[in-house]
Amino acid sequence: MTTLPVAPDEFHLYDTTLRDGAQQEGLRLTVADKLKIARLLDDLGVTFIEGGWPGANPNDTAFFAAAASGELSLKHAQLTAFGSTRRVGGKASSDPLTKALLDAETEVICLVAKSHDEHVFRALRTDLAENLAMVTDTVTFLTGEGRRVFVDVEHFFDGYRANPTYALEVVRTAADAGAEVVVLCDTNGGMLPAWMGEIVSAAGAIGVELGIHCHNDTGCAVANTLAAVDAGAMHVQGTMNGHGERTGNADLITVLANLQLKYGWSIVPPGNLAKATSISHAVAAVTHMQPNARQPYVGHSAFAHKAGLHASAIKVDANLYQHTDPTFVGNDMRMLVSDMAGRANIQLKGGELGFDLSDRDLAAKITDVVKQREADGYSYESADASFELLLRDQLGALTRPFEVPRWRVLTFSEPTDEGDSEATVKVRVGSVVTDRVGEAYGPLSALDIALRQALTPAFPAVESYELIDYKVRIIEMGSGTDAIVRVLIDTTDGERTWTTVGVGTNVVEASWEALHDAYLWGLMPR
Repeated sequence: MTTLPVAPDEFHLYDTTLRDGAQQEGLRLTVADKLKIARLLDDLGVTFIEGGWPGANPNDTAFFAAAASGELSLKHAQLTAFGSTRRVGGKASSDPLTKALLDAETEVICLVAKSHDEHVFRALRTDLAENLAMVTDTVTFLTGEGRRVFVDVEHFFDGYRANPTYALEVVRTAADAGAEVVVLCDTNGGMLPAWMGEIVSAAGAIGVELGIHCHNDTGCAVANTLAAVDAGAMHVQGTMNGHGERTGNADLITVLANLQLKYGWSIVPPGNLAKATSISHAVAAVTHMQPNARQPYVGHSAFAHKAGLHASAIKVDANLYQHTDPTFVGNDMRMLVSDMAGRANIQLKGGELGFDLSDRDLAAKITDVVKQREADGYSYESADASFELLLRDQLGALTRPFEVPRWRVLTFSEPTDEGDSEATVKVRVGSVVTDRVGEAYGPLSALDIALRQALTPAFPAVESYELIDYKVRIIEMGSGTDAIVRVLIDTTDGERTWTTVGVGTNVVEASWEALHDAYLWGLMPR
């Protein structure tokens, strides 16, 4: 069995979501967004939060000003300002961007420095000696001002492969000037894990504490980060959910979970790792980036099981098909119901919903119904609410608080002020029958308005229902324009979110079924 490295006396979990992560295409963070994410990162227990580049970015300058004014109170993490070495031919003491770093009022500053000789020549347009002088001058000045300084040596791995002597000299220069940690950056993300050990070890021979900063262009950012840790790095940089430029940065949550659950290291305070899933999703909500269902550890599908063979084994022992307990990271195991499901899937999923399906014949009957419905176009693996309705119906346990004897919707070629669609819905609640008309842009909205108006007098709770997502897929083309259409609707009441599915020969029919079932599930007594 492979021997894992022993945890160093000091280990840094350094988050750069607010700076490097914010460079992701389509992502823009306001000062309020950055404050929210910083609080979430602190709640997770990261060691350092890189807040941005004051002086170079007005939004980042405003963020540090807000933090310094008391709008950000951190219990665990230390806020870090990011900047660069002073300008070519200048002095750090008079450099405006260096002054902006001091004005950010953070105890820790992280500087980026060139370590690839070609970048010195072609990007900085100076010579190798001046680049070293820029590192020495800036680090010495900032430490003289009482700041702790880390240095990110940019393009280090590419630089090492082109000119190892100079790349290592930059690391040595930063250390001699007083940098606490020198962070080796795979800026272009082109490294592979097998290449990391030798290069990180060569830098470690200098005698400085090392960090690692990996991009994911080869899909190896997390693996490269762990390989660097194996070689002696005691400081890892990454971002929440792998946000970042191009293909992103190392996902810091995945790195953390691997170090804590696989290496056995205590990285964050006890109990904090169990917040990982909720914090990951909360950050996704702030960034307006859809959570990756297949994200390791915290993704919605990370512990989801679909194959019947897996379900049979999980009934015996969940760990037979899971590499760790999902509750360690605040996630949960999910059984998926589909045409691939076996009886064990149905039994386990029924158990999740509180139904005893230990009767093998009953479970087999329900399994056959599910498979036939899936063959007809339904998909229950992402529509748990519809599956529960089907299950209750098969068990004779479905209570219908309302019925809809008839519905109709019309769409007009010329819209009015009220919209382009008009829906009429007849609803029966007990012995009371109500007809309501809804007008809106789009047939689904019109149906939703009419149904909501009819149900509200008896069920005021429906006022809080909101349709938050609507997906349509054509799953089988027929002759001409005939088709089988599947619709998925996500609904929330502010506390719960549930998904229902509808299938029909046209999009309105399928949408109505999903909408009807969304209200039915929401009002079902529990």
